[in-house]
Amino acid sequence: MTEGLRNGMKLIVVDPRAIDLAEIADMWIKLRPGSDGALAMGLIKVIIEEKLYDKDVVENWTVGFDELVKEIKTFTLDDVERVTYVPRHQIIDFARMYTSIKPAAIQWGNAVDQNPTQYQGNRAISILRALSGNLNVKGGDVFLSRPAWLRPGKFYFPKGSNRRIDKSLGQDFPIAMKTAFVPAPVMIKSLLTGEPYKLKAAWVILSNPVLSYPKADAVYEAFKQLEFLVVNEIFMTPTAAIADLVLPVCWGMEHDELGYWPGWQKQLRAHPKLVDPPGECWPDTKIVNEVAKRLGLKEMFWEDYKEALNEMLAPSGMKYEEFVEKKRQLLPPHEYRLHQYNTPTGKIEIYSEKLKKMGFPPMPTWKWVSALPEPTKKYPLLLSNFKEDAYVLSAYRHVAALRTIRPQPTVEVNPEDAKKYGLEEGDWVNIETKNGKCTQKLTITPKLHPGVVLASFGWWFPEDGISNGYGWKRANLNMVTEYENVSKECGSPWMRGIPCRISKAAGPNG
Repeated sequence: MTEGLRNGMKLIVVDPRAIDLAEIADMWIKLRPGSDGALAMGLIKVIIEEKLYDKDVVENWTVGFDELVKEIKTFTLDDVERVTYVPRHQIIDFARMYTSIKPAAIQWGNAVDQNPTQYQGNRAISILRALSGNLNVKGGDVFLSRPAWLRPGKFYFPKGSNRRIDKSLGQDFPIAMKTAFVPAPVMIKSLLTGEPYKLKAAWVILSNPVLSYPKADAVYEAFKQLEFLVVNEIFMTPTAAIADLVLPVCWGMEHDELGYWPGWQKQLRAHPKLVDPPGECWPDTKIVNEVAKRLGLKEMFWEDYKEALNEMLAPSGMKYEEFVEKKRQLLPPHEYRLHQYNTPTGKIEIYSEKLKKMGFPPMPTWKWVSALPEPTKKYPLLLSNFKEDAYVLSAYRHVAALRTIRPQPTVEVNPEDAKKYGLEEGDWVNIETKNGKCTQKLTITPKLHPGVVLASFGWWFPEDGISNGYGWKRANLNMVTEYENVSKECGSPWMRGIPCRISKAAGPNG
């Protein structure tokens, strides 16, 4: 990106927070948290009304463009400004810059996935990509072809498996189910209400649900309902603290493995073992393989877990050791095959009959993507969150060097809001929603939009000790979220733009 900017590349950043890239961007769009879909619909409106779209793509390679033209007449740019907090002139400038510079690419992160309107909002963003003519062109939004390796999804339902997909939790979320994904709220509901049936056991790998699942107090109670809870971990966490069994696992570079994340980049990399693990630590892969063998599933697994690495590499014609020696990585070919769309019609489906048959809106609508929770007299601010540079999600709060960089959880507000509520820099602040309360330390920044509150995610306090659950309640952002109100397609809960209030706290414990 630095090289691109040096060579004249233009950059637009869409984020409520002044991330590093916002400081060097040609345009910083400081939108209301959770309003990405509404902003995308506003951009589509400008692009269509000013005929800034790629005419060949629209006329020959789309389905439903006429319906989209009708839809953009149902709202105004003033409506978009009101919902997104983005000035009308910025919306217009954004649309014109994006469509006038070719090629262009849109990259998005977790934030656009974390609210109940996310599916149609993300479809609106995808429609932007299509209308601009940037699909599968060099420097644009490229369709990557996976190189010769077996994708992990092939291991989900091995041949001979007796797993009944029709009996799985999450039947109400058919799009999630198609990827073998059960949304976290479904698990919580199962344990607390017994609907559609009650889970009896859980095995947690590479996760800390008490911190990362919505409505943490409900999650805590739900996990205590389990008859048996196993957690694979390298150190104790709030979730591991309530487990019946904690299995010690290897850390990275303490075992041989293949890395394919992030999956959408379709790369495969070798991560050979460099040092021996301590004590009795095993790789997660080995633990899973050995448990499977002891459950009588040996024919679906391997005698040695490392054989799974060879199977994943089988399409390449190499075994793991050869891959480490000769290649180390498999990169996707960039083929730039124009107008090859994996859809029922073979075209870009702005209007999807398949979605309609599933009972979902066949096309993003303004009414749908703008249905955001509004501030109230009791909860006049809007809460979102951010990932801190020092940590990875809920991990590493026990590492002294990292705690020196970011010793406490912080919540950011605008100076106007700080003054209004009698708060000063460094105060401990209670963040409250209708669902609960957490406490974080105040940082005042003029770069944040008035009325928006940005809190830290994933905080717990190892120094509080296991008897106190490592302080999982104190600053945990998920103490103020809910699991009931989720997207109908994928089960995504509200994490962006939640009505809240802030007040001075007595101290770090509220």
